[in-house]
Amino acid sequence: MKPFLKYHGPAILWALFIFIMCSADLGDVGDSPMFFAGFDKLTHTGFFFTWVVLVCSGIIRQQKPVAFSYKQAIAVTLVAIAFGGLIELLQLYIFTWRSADWNDLFADSLGACMGIFGVMVTVLSIGDGKK
Repeated sequence: MKPFLKYHGPAILWALFIFIMCSADLGDVGDSPMFFAGFDKLTHTGFFFTWVVLVCSGIIRQQKPVAFSYKQAIAVTLVAIAFGGLIELLQLYIFTWRSADWNDLFADSLGACMGIFGVMVTVLSIGDGKK
């Protein structure tokens, strides 16, 4: 368990941060003139992009020899999309002060796919993606 936390600790903390931010009652913050229309979607995309990169980093660093396969990329993407879906379901049924939105799930999925794309391009460009 300790090696898992060593490599995946940042991803776990970021997932907890995402969960807290997506479940918090922010009141009228979204209506503030500081934010533009679509800021919420951009935030969701950034949250999940960062989370996927941290998860992939943990997976890559934990393996000897260092590698990252397409199967792992698909698994991470599906888990990230499922996590986004879970948050939206919780917002619909539990966190009633928040609103569930298909567009938020799309933004989560887009961020996850962007993160995987970035990781795969990086891994393949440095020659560790031979699987």
